[in-house]
Amino acid sequence: MLIKEIITAVNPLDAQVGAPSCDVAELAVDSRKVAAPAQTLFFAIETDKNDGHKYVAPLHGIGVRNFVVTKMTEEFEGLPESNFLIVKDSVEALQALAAYHRRKFTCPVIGITGSNGKTIVKEWLATVLGDTRNVAKSPYSYNSRIGVPLSVWNMSRENDIAVFEAGISEPNEMRALAGIIDPTIGILTNVGAAHAQFFPNNVRKIIEKLKLFQNADTLIYRNNNEEVNTVLQLPEYKHLNKISWGEQDATHIVSAKISDVNDTVLTVDGAQYHVPFSDNASLENVTHVIVTLLFLDVPHDEIQRNIAKLTHINMRLEILEGANHSVIINDTYSLDSNSLSAALNFLDTQTQMNKKTLVISDFEQVGELSDLEYTRLNEQLKNHNVSKLVAVGPAFRQHERLFDIEERFFYEDTESLMDKIPELSISYEIVLVKGARNFHFENVVSRLQHKTHLTTLQVGLSALAYNLNFHRNLLDRGTKMVAMVKASSYGLGDVELVNTLVDQNVDYLAVAYTDEGIRLRKRHITTPIIVLGAEAHSFEAMVNARLEPEIFNFHYLNRLENILEHHSEIDDFPVHIKLDTGMHRLGFDMTDLQQLAEIIKRNPKLRVASVFSHLAAAEDPSEDEYTRRQIKLFKEMCDRFCGNFDYKILRHILNSAGIVRFPEAQFDMVRLGIQLYGCSEIPGIKDKLHNVVTLKTVITQIKSLPAGETIGYNRSFRLRRDSKIAIIPIGYADGYPRELSNGVGTVMVHGQKVPVVGKVCMDMCMLDITGISANVGDEVIVYGEGNTVSDMAKAANLISYELMTRISQRVPRVYVQE
Repeated sequence: MLIKEIITAVNPLDAQVGAPSCDVAELAVDSRKVAAPAQTLFFAIETDKNDGHKYVAPLHGIGVRNFVVTKMTEEFEGLPESNFLIVKDSVEALQALAAYHRRKFTCPVIGITGSNGKTIVKEWLATVLGDTRNVAKSPYSYNSRIGVPLSVWNMSRENDIAVFEAGISEPNEMRALAGIIDPTIGILTNVGAAHAQFFPNNVRKIIEKLKLFQNADTLIYRNNNEEVNTVLQLPEYKHLNKISWGEQDATHIVSAKISDVNDTVLTVDGAQYHVPFSDNASLENVTHVIVTLLFLDVPHDEIQRNIAKLTHINMRLEILEGANHSVIINDTYSLDSNSLSAALNFLDTQTQMNKKTLVISDFEQVGELSDLEYTRLNEQLKNHNVSKLVAVGPAFRQHERLFDIEERFFYEDTESLMDKIPELSISYEIVLVKGARNFHFENVVSRLQHKTHLTTLQVGLSALAYNLNFHRNLLDRGTKMVAMVKASSYGLGDVELVNTLVDQNVDYLAVAYTDEGIRLRKRHITTPIIVLGAEAHSFEAMVNARLEPEIFNFHYLNRLENILEHHSEIDDFPVHIKLDTGMHRLGFDMTDLQQLAEIIKRNPKLRVASVFSHLAAAEDPSEDEYTRRQIKLFKEMCDRFCGNFDYKILRHILNSAGIVRFPEAQFDMVRLGIQLYGCSEIPGIKDKLHNVVTLKTVITQIKSLPAGETIGYNRSFRLRRDSKIAIIPIGYADGYPRELSNGVGTVMVHGQKVPVVGKVCMDMCMLDITGISANVGDEVIVYGEGNTVSDMAKAANLISYELMTRISQRVPRVYVQE
């Protein structure tokens, strides 16, 4: 789209056009995710914690020439051959441009909203319709006020139909999304409890969601929700052609007969469809798909043929430990141009390895890509620094000549690739695996993955980012954030997790010891790192790695000065001064401050980056008076010390609990620790955080035992009834505490809590699963949603920190991006 047309769409307050011939093909809201600079329009979005305007000049430096901004500066005025559209609100401008683009197309557009199932219904619909149609769809779960316009922007004249999802969390959000998607057909999926805290009642939430369909022709929904049925009787929904489904009194009468977990017969208006699911959520979602296909006049045999191919969708991107010191990004649940771009952008955020490899299949779409499109794909991969391409499928084989990536491998099918994987020589590289479902790339991931244990620790990166921003929203504008990543991020892992914090623009990272900081530096983490347990013998290594030490006594300060004398190239080396306000572990006292200031002032190689202290009992209301005394003393000590310097020194005393309970003591910075990882002992906070930690294993054996038999070592647990006992391969050598033996601990099997019976062994433990239908190989959630680390720590009379850091390194970490 030419810049002249974009001006018409956005209607800016002012436009400074220095490059009128620019043709925009890509939209960007993140400066780190620009792959085609000359064709990109960047929207500078300003939030409480970041400002996109500060990335304008650097983006101009790499070739971006088109910008939407809310303010002009002298710096912007000096950027040559640039187009600046000055608007009141950058997000509203993005939405206006997408809405303008949407009005160019007349193909059917399906809009999907609800509390649960939006993404699955969208993906399944796109899969089935994609067999005979060219489908535009939202990548991943792009359903927000920014995700929706980015999705709709990718509509083209080649599309026969489009499927977009929309999600809201607060009132008055949906109207803008409705104007962008402008669906002709609507699907309302399950309406649950999500975001209930932002609405006075469930009816108000339903009304907000239904605004997506204000101009739609048809609405498809299940008729089992009386509140939905009542709202749809309101006059504003009179225009809708309402197509309901349910067991009775519906447009389509539906019933289900489950044969086994992989086969259910769904009967819709007398016609039978075999579907490969048995759980209620999947059956509801697939019925939405079938009813929609019937409305679109898709023949019965075509529906059956394609429904049978559907699989459970792992709607998440996983980072796995690969063989030969590689890292695997598993993103195999769908493949189209939009989701590939999103995956490549995510690849750019991963700094662990310098070498990037892409394993990709032919695309999921109707018709072949043109030579020009393959040429553009080649350029896109090079822009993302992909140095090894492994392409699978006949279409890629036919266009092999159009790729000039440094290393190239082409295979006719997945089986051919599987036979040749050793010849790829994957080692010390990060591998993105992106394949259409019919290529079954999960087998490729399994072959590339380093597998050591049936038990895995799953770390939710999206939940981590949510928890970080939840706490940011509690802070005053300008207050900085330190993310505590000591002890390998409380046992959860190193750079794979830290990359998410860096991507969220955290101000500082904090580790306990120098080797932790050096490990992050070696894996290309450049964010400032504070070493809280800085030891004098490692100061030389800290200086070389650009790590910033905590200084808590004169002896260590003197040792650091001696080291810096041998570094003539260093000026203003940052240090963080620890004050003792009542914890009485480490730190300078009030009487030390004048001497401390004089020593630092006379050494030009030293600069105080921050002054901080540690609260002893911020989470305990009974100790609030003591905590307030600590805060008061900290302020007095800061005033006495910082007044000796003519530059800004950051002050921080609040930990996770303090951020919530003592917001008046934010000073310049706060330190977020355990609550970043989803654990809190503060009433009302735990339920607002997202679960980050999921420790999973599988059942390896099931025994049926009579009443009176004993379980495990020392015969410490005796059965009171005939029981079914499951064995799982996790024990105290994996970090599962013996304190959870004999009914104290619980785990989740098929969504139900079951007790641990007998004593926890070194490598396994036993469960009482009486009354639960389970089989060998079934998944068991040891810690996770509904049975969290905090819950089990409380049961074992331990603390969350201890349970998390106990998890052994022999348990593989899997990092999940929703």
